Amino acid sequence: MFDYFHSSYELGEHFTNTRLHTKDIEEYGIGGTMSQYHLNKSGQLYLIDYSHTADFIELKEGDDGYNDERSLLNFRWIPNGTHGKVTPYLLTKYIEIYPEKWEGEWSLWPRLKLHFKYGVLKDYEDITGR
Repeated sequence: MFDYFHSSYELGEHFTNTRLHTKDIEEYGIGGTMSQYHLNKSGQLYLIDYSHTADFIELKEGDDGYNDERSLLNFRWIPNGTHGKVTPYLLTKYIEIYPEKWEGEWSLWPRLKLHFKYGVLKDYEDITGR
């Protein structure tokens, strides 16, 4: 698994205003929980949380979209009007980020190592090919 990472901070080609991934933010040993993070233009890291913004509705026989052949998949997420929240994420550690998609050799996949202290980017380094 991985987490989504987006940067408005100028990190150079392949890393600014594009979809990125990381496996290093969370400490669960599984490499991410598909959470969403944003690094703003000032270098502050934020967690974007969409939890509780939709309700899980189980479809019953006769409901629109119900299918007898996929009994375990008869459900739908319905937006409930609750909005997500964006909060500062006070991370202190080094993480690696990389583009979501890459059209090239695996060994040349662009990677950056970012250093955060209390959620603020302190420095970064290109580690592509290492």
